[in-house]
Amino acid sequence: MAQVSPLSTCPVPVEQQPLEEYRQLLASWFFVWPVQSSRSLLKPLAISWLLALPLCLLIAYGSWPLRHAPLRLVLAAAVAAVLPSLLLLTRQWLGWSYVNRRLTSERVEYEESGWYDGQVWEKPLSWRQQDLLVARHEVRPVLERLRQGLLLAAAVLLGGTGLCQAL
Repeated sequence: MAQVSPLSTCPVPVEQQPLEEYRQLLASWFFVWPVQSSRSLLKPLAISWLLALPLCLLIAYGSWPLRHAPLRLVLAAAVAAVLPSLLLLTRQWLGWSYVNRRLTSERVEYEESGWYDGQVWEKPLSWRQQDLLVARHEVRPVLERLRQGLLLAAAVLLGGTGLCQAL
């Protein structure tokens, strides 16, 4: 573990610093969806659901029992079309939770030139305070919106699956 005094310069490459990783997420067209509000997250997810629906209808139509029950066919396709949205939400959750972990950690793991030479740097108190503020007030609300979206998508998937079985 590389011990560096808080007064010295940060040895962590700029692109591997937690605040810079947070800024990179904010600059990404994909990871910025849940930042503003839940509504800004729902629009791309609804679009992904609408894009997946025709493919799911085509696949569900290949089932002989579903082909002769149009209501079950449409319902099964609509439920299956939730899966891409669930995967998108999961990917966003993983990205934001990684940055949250890096921001709330007291130490920063980084690589100087490759995977084989990992180092650890302990953040000075001022860095920790700034990172914790960003994590609490910027990243946690995003994680909460993603959690709500994941719960909603899982509920729709499970509820729809149960409804398909009941019909």
